[in-house]
Amino acid sequence: MSALKLAIIGGGSTYTPELIDGFARLRDTLPIGELVLVDPAADRLELIGGLARRIFAKQGHGAVVTTTTDIEAGVADADAVLLQLRVGGQAARNQDETWPLECGCVGQETTGAGGLAKALRTVPVVLDIAEKVRRANPDAWIVDFTNPVGIVTRALREAGHKAVGLCNVAIGFQRRFAKHLGVDPELVRLDHVGLNHLSWERGVTLLDAPGAAGGREVLPELLAGFGKEIADDIRLPQRVVERLGVVPSYYLRYFYQHDLVVEELKVKGSRAAEVAEIERQLLELYADPALDTKPELLDRRGGAFYSEAAVQLIAALLGTGGGTSVQVVNTRNDGVLPFLPDDAVIEVPAEVDAAGVRPLPQRPLEPLYAGLVAAVTSYEHLALDAALRGGRDRVFDALLAHPLVGQIELADRLTDRLLAHNREHLAWA
Repeated sequence: MSALKLAIIGGGSTYTPELIDGFARLRDTLPIGELVLVDPAADRLELIGGLARRIFAKQGHGAVVTTTTDIEAGVADADAVLLQLRVGGQAARNQDETWPLECGCVGQETTGAGGLAKALRTVPVVLDIAEKVRRANPDAWIVDFTNPVGIVTRALREAGHKAVGLCNVAIGFQRRFAKHLGVDPELVRLDHVGLNHLSWERGVTLLDAPGAAGGREVLPELLAGFGKEIADDIRLPQRVVERLGVVPSYYLRYFYQHDLVVEELKVKGSRAAEVAEIERQLLELYADPALDTKPELLDRRGGAFYSEAAVQLIAALLGTGGGTSVQVVNTRNDGVLPFLPDDAVIEVPAEVDAAGVRPLPQRPLEPLYAGLVAAVTSYEHLALDAALRGGRDRVFDALLAHPLVGQIELADRLTDRLLAHNREHLAWA
């Protein structure tokens, strides 16, 4: 296969060098001939583009890196388009993580009221970009990293786009479990189930060889030997993890310990403020013409292992990864979890290859988890409706349906604050 052309929408992000590093190291799996960074921030593009070229050169990679502020030009002839944009930037994120706290609710950019605000800002922009991709190349795959991934991916799929969502939670668990076991990560397969940022590891299989069938279940062994480390990693009590016998995503803490998290956030302040300072320092580092590797500071920005997950997924979709592989992705339910609508977007292992994405069958989801998954799926349906059609009543409905809100007076206050802080990004407000 000839060398590929990839485009990154949001290529001016300080996070982009993480992807570049993975593309450079894993060029045999994903042979990129041209990489286009697309971003409205021309000054950032200059910095990130220069560092990307130096990283590729350092690794002996021959890809051409170009930059543009023009989406149509950037996606023309692209084989795959990666979405990693943030409408409103870190300033909007800081608001998402601040005003919900005024109402006693968790302030977080993908969960609860803050997550809804991000969805409302993001979905229309992403759909506009996706239409431009479709006109440029209807066969191009759209890989969505943009949060909230479940809602954004659902919007893309319902609009008929060739899209799949990707999150780093699963690959993060895979890498950490492999380290505990002292094995290659490719020998660890997860029984990962749920929604984006609402998932559980119900099993961990140790394979005899990468991609092999069968294997040995080792989750009880992991919990027995490394229960404290695992619980500390997801910031949940060890006794609860051992009692459940599964490993919840660290995002479950916002549900299982909501009030405690709210009190912590009131004292600590927003993650957005911390990220903004990290970004300032990163941009200073990126401006150094001698820098030709991703700096260690980037690890504090978040998104660990995203580059490896992205390479695996894109390579499988474009047929350069050596056939069918099993990867955890966000895709249509289509009966996999029978208590959810077919058009819901779930996060489960799927077979991925040039023919597309096929979620693997799942055993019945236990009631302890199924109820929460069903409730959040209903919220996501209402959130998408609000993002597509606007209106205060639709925003209120989505908040009222959310398990972390669910009260009329609270939903009213949150709706007012959401609209007040996001009017410049909502055409209908």
